[in-house]
Amino acid sequence: MLHIVRHFITFAFLVCLSVSASAITVKDAQGEFTINHVPKRVVALEYSFVDALANVGVSPVGVADDNDKTRILQSVRDKINDWKSVGTRSQPSLEAIAELKPDLIIADQNRHSAVYDELKKIAPTLLLKSRKETYQDNLVSAQIIADVVGKSQEMKARIKQHKEKMAEIAKSLPKAHAIVGISRETQFLITTNKSYTGSLLEALGFTVDKPLNAKDDANNPAGLEQLATSNPEWLIIVHYRDESIVKKWVNEPLWNALTAVQKNQVINTNDAALWTRSRGLDAAENIAEILQKAMTK
Repeated sequence: MLHIVRHFITFAFLVCLSVSASAITVKDAQGEFTINHVPKRVVALEYSFVDALANVGVSPVGVADDNDKTRILQSVRDKINDWKSVGTRSQPSLEAIAELKPDLIIADQNRHSAVYDELKKIAPTLLLKSRKETYQDNLVSAQIIADVVGKSQEMKARIKQHKEKMAEIAKSLPKAHAIVGISRETQFLITTNKSYTGSLLEALGFTVDKPLNAKDDANNPAGLEQLATSNPEWLIIVHYRDESIVKKWVNEPLWNALTAVQKNQVINTNDAALWTRSRGLDAAENIAEILQKAMTK
């Protein structure tokens, strides 16, 4: 009888040890996040989180995709299975999320802190920076996500590969002052080195504008005069709408005096999904490859 009891105690200890070993604790925007299982049903409430999951072979069951699946980069979609939309990133549907019975929700600190407690009632919720994060912030978040879903080593290998690829592309790019400008109907924004795209360009070896104020340090609102004062050697213009203020500037003498215009070093794109909404390993590599193609003809 004593022999049986000893075996039972040993078995119970090993079970407890196994459960304890499967728990993972990481730092997130709330402080510490602990989960004691490997998630199988993940809901991602930002595009960058989908990018991270896809790069370690995890398909989310739900995504806040703004009700438009094509907003997720094609290269990311190619890596994952289909998902159910849970609405917009700004206001995801709690009902739609709950219906999916997730065992992990990945939420954005900027957009979802107000509904964090409600999300936690549905499933363990990992709160990370996405909106207004920098390129370096994103790499940290990608590794945290991978740690939580049991793919830590896979992400370490992927990030190593990513950094090698980006370093190789950077060698071929000019060491120049460059601006990514977001052009709307009546507004032009210069992305700074505190934004995702600006910090990405800085990582690739470009000189990038610094913030003019602390209120919105990711973007510097600029008229044509301010753009002329900055006067970059390369200008990447993201036309956020068909009606773009830059289209009104192109006949102005001040526009034609810009160094980038005179050197024919202006890149125009309508791909707002890539340049202003997407962040992640795939997004960064896509942008770097576009710059390499345009700048090394």
